[in-house]
Amino acid sequence: MPTPQQPIGSGFDAASTTDDVIAGIDLSGQVAVVTGGYSGLGRETARTLAAAGADVIVPARDPGRAAAALQGLKRVSAGPMDLLDPASVDAFASRFLATGRPLDILVNSAGIMAAPLARDRRGYESQFATNHLGHFQLTARLWEALSRADGARVVSVSSLGHRYSPVIFDDPNFEHREYNPWTAYGQSKTANILFAVELDKRGRDAGVRAFSLHPGSIPGTGLERHVPRQDLEAAGIIDKAGNPILDPGRNQKTVVWCATSPQLDGKGGVYCENCDIAPVISERIGATSMADGAHLRGVMPYAVDPKGAEQLWTLSERLLDLTFL
Repeated sequence: MPTPQQPIGSGFDAASTTDDVIAGIDLSGQVAVVTGGYSGLGRETARTLAAAGADVIVPARDPGRAAAALQGLKRVSAGPMDLLDPASVDAFASRFLATGRPLDILVNSAGIMAAPLARDRRGYESQFATNHLGHFQLTARLWEALSRADGARVVSVSSLGHRYSPVIFDDPNFEHREYNPWTAYGQSKTANILFAVELDKRGRDAGVRAFSLHPGSIPGTGLERHVPRQDLEAAGIIDKAGNPILDPGRNQKTVVWCATSPQLDGKGGVYCENCDIAPVISERIGATSMADGAHLRGVMPYAVDPKGAEQLWTLSERLLDLTFL
């Protein structure tokens, strides 16, 4: 039976820190891969997992820049990978598989937000291709290592921005509709959630559980580079002087709970926020600017719909020309 999309009363909340969540958890001997792990939330995730004893690998389009950003973090290393380049994803996975090590934690955290219309070499819209398709391919190529880990977890970093749009299955790449950067972002973030739903269903017999989450509206991660300053102010991310607003009660937290918490043992396929499983809601928001996340909670029904999850899986296999599970 699928895990109910209902809070479990974890005891943590939006103000909980990564150190709070990881306290008492020993990851010695485990291996984690964290995409986007050299900046912002990804770097904090990599740091926390490594501090608990895990060996952490950070794939990056610019491994030199990533290595510089990760300098001083023990048990954290960087390797080359570009989520928009299928050959690069395959090469990264092949290098990892050649080590023979199981993969205990895969955090699909890298992403872009509200970017102007751009397409990869295949013609795929960049946000859908980066945020979803690249991670789908990476997970597929690393499956052998995940299934050997005896209890691996795959964490897809989504966003409350999934409320901007469901996945438009008959036009995911904006070939027949007007492009809107927030609609495209919302579609890709819904895809992250649907991917976790279907991956958990297909992978649980192999001991692999999947989760998705809203990581929090946190400034200074670089994700907001395409967002106009007035939108950041309206969303409460920065003040009028341009300074980041750091308020732990504003739905801001990390992915570490989903990746490591024993409270989620035996569970999976759910969307989480504030270090708990989120309820299902139905409040849509307009796809015109960054949303103020202070009071937005929950996951849209279309993002956890099993039929939509299966449909996305089929679409992803077709677009990537691969078969996964």
